[in-house]
Amino acid sequence: MSSSTQRRTDGRGRTMGSTLSGLAVAVGCVLFLGGFVWAAVLYRPYTVPTDSMSPTIAVGARVLAEKVDGSEIRRGDIVVFKDTTWGDLPMVKRVVGVGGDHIACCTKQGRLTINGKPVAEPYLHGHGPASPVGFKATVPTGQLFLLGDHRSDSLDSRVHLTDSDQGSVPRSAVQARVDARAWPLGSIGVMQRPPGFAALPGGISQPGPVQPIALTVVAGAVLILGGAAYGPVARRRARKAGADG
Repeated sequence: MSSSTQRRTDGRGRTMGSTLSGLAVAVGCVLFLGGFVWAAVLYRPYTVPTDSMSPTIAVGARVLAEKVDGSEIRRGDIVVFKDTTWGDLPMVKRVVGVGGDHIACCTKQGRLTINGKPVAEPYLHGHGPASPVGFKATVPTGQLFLLGDHRSDSLDSRVHLTDSDQGSVPRSAVQARVDARAWPLGSIGVMQRPPGFAALPGGISQPGPVQPIALTVVAGAVLILGGAAYGPVARRRARKAGADG
């Protein structure tokens, strides 16, 4: 092949490479920014101010909570809610009972029961009973019974048992459902639904799209970096080829 033919071939290759790299960067930008917009529409960030949800969520941790209607909440969900009886700030607790449930604690094995059925709660802090103080309550229709995972250090529905709704809050008080831990780095992960509630009527909720969103952002970043890297790599190869020629 003559040198002029070689230059034309190399030129077409570089043009094609530049086009593809530009396309990769453009698609990457759409995915990267689109993922953040998607997340902003569906999720809210919250900082957990207390240790009441430890070890599931440590004090000071940042979480992503999906904006959902209270009617979508199931047992086992961790929710962000605000109820004036509990205070002026949003709180984060786990739903253990819904309208009509009879909640009691504890069995001889130290377990919480819902409608007489013991529930496995592997997320609890420590190895003691499900509550250091025994209690029982019947959840009114349209209400939620909420407990922290650190039962010995949580001001939750047990504190409000003497209220008119036996410590429960209305479903309408729910602002969002916690779907993932976002900070600190070592704790990042999707919040798993506890299987102990799956056999009860209504089952457990399904995770929101936090994983697809994360994959979209990561894919966009990879395409942007890969496309942007083509130019320097192509120029380096061209210089090397010229030197060898």
